[in-house]
Parts: sequence; structure tokens; C-alpha cells
Amino acid sequence: MENVVDQMRHRKERLYGRLLMVFGVLLWAIFAAGLVYAVMNEIYSVLYGTLFYALILWISFIVGHFLLRAYIYGHYVLVGPEQFPHLHQMVVEGAAAVNLPEVPKTFVFNSGGLINAFALRLIGGRYVWLTSALIDADTDAQVRFVIGHELGHHAAGHIDWRRSLLRFPGYVVPFLGAAYLRSREYTCDRVGAYLAQDLDAARSALQVLACGSIRLNPVMNPQAFEAQEAMVPRVAGFILHIFSLYPRLSRRVEELTRYFQPAQTV
Repeated sequence: MENVVDQMRHRKERLYGRLLMVFGVLLWAIFAAGLVYAVMNEIYSVLYGTLFYALILWISFIVGHFLLRAYIYGHYVLVGPEQFPHLHQMVVEGAAAVNLPEVPKTFVFNSGGLINAFALRLIGGRYVWLTSALIDADTDAQVRFVIGHELGHHAAGHIDWRRSLLRFPGYVVPFLGAAYLRSREYTCDRVGAYLAQDLDAARSALQVLACGSIRLNPVMNPQAFEAQEAMVPRVAGFILHIFSLYPRLSRRVEELTRYFQPAQTV
């Protein structure tokens, strides 16, 4: 039986994710066959070179994770029951609603005006980062949507290192990797709106990313912003879209409306 996140997974993510996995596994198989061929023909320099560079990459990955963890614990503010408890409660409730096995460690950091949030996995667990500018600009309902969006990345397996490793070679296929990354955002927007239980807050939270204004946040009109999607020039918009790792914000608002209020869309 599908869990709540799988039920909300965007159809394009399902398609592009499967294609990326197929190409990734196929290319890994070709690579492995090449190594076997090298060993059978006693071309050991290829094998030793591959193992050497793989070891260097693995060590760099591990060291990088430890250094990043040390940095964030020393420079960011850890959210918890005694530190920003209202934010902590949002994370705890959201993690339970999407059946995460553990509550991600959540940090707020000084972003110098950047309104954004991030989900990542490091050695030692799952993490969510919230920028200070986002906390300042958003209402509590909008923050709940953003936290839900980031929890969606964790719950949907977007940061699972095994799946990511299998898919990794598939990114050489032109436009496929970018299309997959864009489709994941649609899925996580749905999860965020589901956890926020407030479609207007979800849509306006995306508009805040475009507007960036604390003062204008209370008077924003998500419907008017959504209407801008129809004003995007088709050819130029398509070219920008296929090269982007994120969908247009106006399209993301439109997708949320289409999913949660299908009867009201044309």
C-alpha cells in the first residue's frame, strides 16, 4: 500500500525517476564490464586507477561531511524543544505525518537576506536548514509549508544515497537529470501544502520566493501571480525551462492549484 508521499508523487517524477534509474544502472553495468575486461586482459593499471580515484572520492566525501557537520553545529542555531519550540513542533508533527523514521535535525542560519530552505543528509542523520530571511518573511502557515516541502524531499527518498548513486550516471543523458530534479519539486510542493493544510499559504509561500518582501507578503495575490504563467512566452519559456533545475515559481503555483483544486482549473 502506498504511503501518503507516494500517493502525492508527481507523475513526471515517477517517469523521469525510472528512466534515470534505467540509464544509470545500464551505464554502471557497462562500467563494471569494462573493469572485468581490463582484469581478464591483465590491464591492471585501469583497475588500480579506478580503485585509487574511488578511494579518494570516498575519503573526500566522508571528510567533507564531518567538516560540514562541525561547521553547522558551531555557526547555525539548532531548533529544539528549548530553542524555537514552535518551529520544532512543526518539524516533529510534519515528520510524523509523512512517516519519517527520524525527525530531521533542523537549523536556522543567517542567510544575509536569502529566502530559502534546504534538505540534506549527512553522516549522522537527516537535516533541514531554514534561512533567517525566510523565517522573517513568511507567516507561520507559510513556514509550515516550507518545512513540509523539505520533509517531502526526505520522505520521497530524494536524498537517499543508494538511489542517488544508482541514478548518478544517468545524468549524462541530455535534459533527463534536470527534468527529474524539476519534477521532484512538484512532489514536495504537494507534500508541503498537505502538511500546511492551507493552499493559499502554500501558494503565497512560493510567491514570497519571487517577491522577497516582508512588507508585501500580507497583500500578495497568489491567483494573480499564477495568472502570470500564461504570460510566459512559449518558446523562450520552454528553452529556459529545459535548462533549469527548478520549475518556474508561477508554474509551481499553477501545479498546486491544479492538484488540490482540479475543478477550478481550466
